[in-house]
Amino acid sequence: MPQIAVDAMSGDSGPRTVVRALGSLVKSYPDVQFHLVGDEAVLGPELSRSRLKESPQIVVRHASQVIGMEDAPSQALRGKRDSSMHVAVGLLRDGQADAVVSAGNTGALMAMGKVFLRTIPGIDRPAIAAFLPTVSGRVLVLDLGANVDCHPEHLLQFAVMGSILFQQVTGEAKPRVGLLNIGSEEIKGNEQVKAAGALLRQSHLNFVGNVEGSRIYQGVCDVLVCDGFVGNVFLKTSEGLAAMVRQELRASYARGLYGRLAYLVNRPILQRLRRRLDSRQYNGATLVGLNGIIIKSHGNADRFAFACAVEVAIAEARHRLTLEIAKVVQEGLAQAVPDSA
Repeated sequence: MPQIAVDAMSGDSGPRTVVRALGSLVKSYPDVQFHLVGDEAVLGPELSRSRLKESPQIVVRHASQVIGMEDAPSQALRGKRDSSMHVAVGLLRDGQADAVVSAGNTGALMAMGKVFLRTIPGIDRPAIAAFLPTVSGRVLVLDLGANVDCHPEHLLQFAVMGSILFQQVTGEAKPRVGLLNIGSEEIKGNEQVKAAGALLRQSHLNFVGNVEGSRIYQGVCDVLVCDGFVGNVFLKTSEGLAAMVRQELRASYARGLYGRLAYLVNRPILQRLRRRLDSRQYNGATLVGLNGIIIKSHGNADRFAFACAVEVAIAEARHRLTLEIAKVVQEGLAQAVPDSA
């Protein structure tokens, strides 16, 4: 039975959103045990309201403190040892949980992962990895903000870990790996990216070369590698562009009688498009490279989005992602991802 520790107190939406998300998951995953971490006085009424008080799948783990978004990682580690995030990651460290999900402070969560779990031997730095939609499916992008400065060897490690994660989630034996760059030619890019490209070409990964930003959403690769500075700027720019497109569409269809009639005609197409591009279904970024599975949810995730993040944790726990990465690293970082991993 997979054991999932859920930080119920962190994030913007609060414990009500977390509890309501678990309400739908206990039905879909009857073989999963959820350790709900937070203030018992707050969680008790929420569980009663959602009719989960007596559920054998939910165990409440009391934590009296909460780490805020403004808290520095060092303060979170030393000053709030009874925080919901601290207790949840501690359950993972002590072997009482197989994965942790939190919508809290990303810096604090990464710091706790590094201190409590350490990185997998052979991996220098963990990375933040998340799926994004493309015209042909989805692409796994890493790093999305954990490491703003990287050496070429780190980008190779990200490619190896991303390939394993993509393979485990999708079943694709040889994921196509791309390197985010300003041009497709090998001579393009700064020294870091050019050196990383050389390492990837020498590896046995399915490296398809450099990928320009304009081609990311065309589905030209399955795993896209970049440093955390570039990745975070790319992610937030994409989110802002998507929000602007949605806003413009709403404004256009609400403008006058013609706009409203056009909306009625195009409504089925627009609804399909909205479902396809709904960022909530891609919520749940993996802090890949740690000796344990930690999933970071968006801080403002609603019930549906948070449930999606928990589903990512369940899937990775079942696939024993950490062990698969460790196995490949022991075989050598330049080796291909095993077809039967």
